[in-house]
Amino acid sequence: MVPLAAKSHRVIMLSKLILGFFATVFTLVTHNALAQDFIESSERPGGIVIVDLGPTGSKLPVASWDSRPVAVIKKNERATAIIGIPLSVGAGEHNVKVTDSNGEQRSVPFNVDAHAYAEQRLTITNTRKVNPAPVDIVRINKENKRLKVVKSTRADQILASDFIWPVAGPVSSPFGLKRFFNDQPRRPHGGIDIAAPDGTPIMAAADGLVVEAGDYFFNGNSVFIEHGLGLQTFYAHMSRIDVAAGERVSQGQVIGTVGATGRVTGPHLHWSVGLNATWVDPLLIIGTDQPPALQP
Repeated sequence: MVPLAAKSHRVIMLSKLILGFFATVFTLVTHNALAQDFIESSERPGGIVIVDLGPTGSKLPVASWDSRPVAVIKKNERATAIIGIPLSVGAGEHNVKVTDSNGEQRSVPFNVDAHAYAEQRLTITNTRKVNPAPVDIVRINKENKRLKVVKSTRADQILASDFIWPVAGPVSSPFGLKRFFNDQPRRPHGGIDIAAPDGTPIMAAADGLVVEAGDYFFNGNSVFIEHGLGLQTFYAHMSRIDVAAGERVSQGQVIGTVGATGRVTGPHLHWSVGLNATWVDPLLIIGTDQPPALQP
């Protein structure tokens, strides 16, 4: 097993390598306008807001919200910001900060609507996955530092043209659920759980670059794929990982298999979609409400 410190160093070095290859993180310029075509706007916590920033020339403005850079694309000679909204954000008016190519700064308002998510209560037999021991807390804190680097890694152009479901099977837990483990409240569900037998192949949902592949305390064996402009997919609880950090993957390529590693009640794939380091509803990029059915 690779020491956590070595893994953290590897992630940081990989992040620098990726950013160096695709150009700086703040130069979010792309000539590919497909990003907005496969993304559905939904102005709610856990949703995606698409904000018109006005006419633009060859150089796009730089935009940020909640102290994080957000994706900006050019479409029909206009700049457009694509913003992932955290589940924790309250309803009301918010502002995206914009720095134009001439250096002038401005704010552009957008609204977030209120939305109520259902509750889910689960029983976890391994109580350390609910109330970690002190030694587990040390590991979790180190992993959270790695995750911060992973989630902030981004390519400056879109690598994907559309998305597919990564595995067939019924949805066992939808996005956004207010979760209780052994009757204790925890963070809302930041992805979709798809029930499938142990060993079922998992496919990359779109073309992209693997930015992390490894074992996490809560998530088990996990893979993170960057698809451009900070749009990422995350695959958790895998029984096997078939890709490595730094590897380019194609849509439909097998990246591992379904398992029950980490904090689980049984074999399934937890699949998340991230945008500006925020988990958003995967249904907003996939185009269909349900994955394909398992074949007998």
